[in-house]
Amino acid sequence: MFKIQTLKPVLLLIALAATISFNAFSKDKSTNLKNTDETISFTDAASFGFSPGATGMENVAAMQKALDLGGTIVVSQPGTYKIASTLYVGSNTEMIFGKGVFLKKVDEQGRFAQVFINKGALTKTYNEHITIKGLHVMVNGVDNCSDLILGLRGVLGFSYVKDFKLKGFRCYDLTGCQFCVQINRFEDVIIEDVIIKGQKDGIHFGPGKRFTIRDGVFQTFDDAIALNAQDYSTSNPEMGWIEDGIIENCYDLDQEKKIGYFCRMLAGAWIDWQKGMKVQQSDAVVSNGKIYRVKMPADATLYESVTRPDFESGTKVLDGITWGMTQEIISYTAGVRNVIFRNIQLEKPRIPFSIQFDMGRYNRSYYPGAEIPVQENIVFDNVKVLFEEDLPLVQVTTPVNMITITNSRLKKRIFNFYGNEVYPAYLQPNTISEFGKTCINIHGCVFDHDGEMILLKNSGKGKEIMLKTSSNIELGANFSAKIIEGAGTVDFESDLTGLKK
Repeated sequence: MFKIQTLKPVLLLIALAATISFNAFSKDKSTNLKNTDETISFTDAASFGFSPGATGMENVAAMQKALDLGGTIVVSQPGTYKIASTLYVGSNTEMIFGKGVFLKKVDEQGRFAQVFINKGALTKTYNEHITIKGLHVMVNGVDNCSDLILGLRGVLGFSYVKDFKLKGFRCYDLTGCQFCVQINRFEDVIIEDVIIKGQKDGIHFGPGKRFTIRDGVFQTFDDAIALNAQDYSTSNPEMGWIEDGIIENCYDLDQEKKIGYFCRMLAGAWIDWQKGMKVQQSDAVVSNGKIYRVKMPADATLYESVTRPDFESGTKVLDGITWGMTQEIISYTAGVRNVIFRNIQLEKPRIPFSIQFDMGRYNRSYYPGAEIPVQENIVFDNVKVLFEEDLPLVQVTTPVNMITITNSRLKKRIFNFYGNEVYPAYLQPNTISEFGKTCINIHGCVFDHDGEMILLKNSGKGKEIMLKTSSNIELGANFSAKIIEGAGTVDFESDLTGLKK
């Protein structure tokens, strides 16, 4: 007993010394804890002059100093912080923005695109382990469609990233020029608890794999979510496959402007450069171990290419055609595969999901004669259609091998399939039927539609569809399902009134 009592003053002295040391330590600009591999720092951005009272350029300089340290950077003082230029984020960096903290884009030295971009985006080298929490951006009408990297036009623009997390993000005033969050050439991305409203794409992905988008609220004029494996030359810095993703617990809120989709899944394909080939805006070719893209007016003009593009970087005019070197990662196809949509609430009356090619003056995503990309394994689980307009849930204009709908509330037509005359898959089903066939499984859904409902309409010549429905419930008065076979074939096995054999 005596020994324990005599230790108490000693323990009190040790605790007091530790408290004094910690207080003195925390007054420094940053707290550095040594690790076996690297230094982990905890930095208060205010200690560098990041302040609601500073100018936009002063805040950029202050925050960049903090970012260059890496580690965890905290902005805790509530207020609106002006940002007048892009901030560059490196690997092993976490940013935490407290309650009541807003970052506001301002035009002090010209309009700019990204508030944050990763450093490796400019050199096409991967950055890893980047986390952003609690960020609220005010665009404030300050936008620039692409001032650093052609095609990277997100307010948050990240390209060549691994292990990226965005949580608690807010943006309510997205303009008609920039996407909100854009991520290209990625691995292992998690985006959760976001609210995005405005006039352009909410979350825009280029090529990459393993991603999660959850707990999102969207009210966007254009696509809420774009899985654009191929896109306009001004809208994607690179092209390739987007795969292995989950999009869940998301809301598409109503808005007066009805265009765009809740989610666009855009595929594409291109060929090796050939002398005399005809190209238009956004066309891509493989040449000299690289992919080059056409950057010309979006007016559908076709140009004859006689001189091979083979330069190392940047842009060059050849035969009156402006070419840009896009990427050194070679592929000939792009598309979306292995993606699950779960717990999606659809209020805005627009086509929710489009699995498509772009074929227009801005972009010809499939070049005639190219390898045909087949988008794969798209799953819709617990999707609720809340609008009354007669619109399909899913629009399909590309080959896709498998679509599953389960546990969903379906009110209007479900599928519209369209053909595309620039590629031959649907026109010659006997020779390349693997490209033309789509299998559809609808299971455990509630059909809440009064009267006759168009379950599937097909206008693709030679398009072959295999449909199976099972364990569904019909709630609508006098419900009856109908299939419009068109110029293709639809083989079905169904439990629905109107289709039961």
